[in-house]
Amino acid sequence: MSLSASDIARIASLARLQLASDESERMLSQINGFFDLVERMRSVDTAGVQPLAHPVAAVEDITLRLRDDVASEPDNREANQKSAPAVEAGLFLVPKVIE
Repeated sequence: MSLSASDIARIASLARLQLASDESERMLSQINGFFDLVERMRSVDTAGVQPLAHPVAAVEDITLRLRDDVASEPDNREANQKSAPAVEAGLFLVPKVIE
């Protein structure tokens, strides 16, 4: 997959960017270079390769040290909401901004 100059112009328009012609050409070559890299990565045969949980696992056996999933902080909801202008049922009340 590769982009054309008109594709870059459309993307710049959607992003509300004004690109000079040299910037547009540079962007075109950089994005197409990225697409070329992706295509080269897709062409690599990864059949039989197990996904890694951590990049270091490629060179040595590691065990991830995960902590227990327990609540470690006390519930300070009431103290945190004391300075709020409006609270109801433990929720902050804010003015409606979208009609």
